[in-house]
Amino acid sequence: MYANVKKMVLASLFIAIEIITTRFLSIQTPIIRISLDFIPLALSAIILGPYMAGVVAAIADIFGMLIFSTGGAYFPGFTLSAFVSGFLYGVILYQKKITIKRCFFAVLTVIISTSLVLNTVWLVIITNKAAFAILSARVVKDLIMLPIQTIFIYYVWHAIESTVKSTLSFNKTF
Repeated sequence: MYANVKKMVLASLFIAIEIITTRFLSIQTPIIRISLDFIPLALSAIILGPYMAGVVAAIADIFGMLIFSTGGAYFPGFTLSAFVSGFLYGVILYQKKITIKRCFFAVLTVIISTSLVLNTVWLVIITNKAAFAILSARVVKDLIMLPIQTIFIYYVWHAIESTVKSTLSFNKTF
């Protein structure tokens, strides 16, 4: 039971950090967002696993929209994209050695599946603009962000890994 409480507290912490990085530490345009929200998402995936990381991402998306709505209507497609991103990070990174190659593969998988495919579909539905017009700007942003996200995830994890492993021994009780 103590392990479940730790897991819930950590999930809540990651939700709060993700909301803060998404809403306050990002650059937002109608078609792209440059943000550091991938860091708490990837860390939650490494520590909590794929399902919890997906749930963390989905809840952060919903709460972020409810608390800090910018006037636009809520669209559930982006919540699905958030869940898929967290889940994919978890599948690729959870309980595995975190290497640059593994981080690159995780980021590439998330970028292709959610940013370039799912989110582009959602934006086409919302804006009624041609997919190519939306996709071209997103591809450029994602090509720039791919190495940045890879390096950030790798180095942030290695900076906190020993502290996390010594503090959070609950993974062995699941």
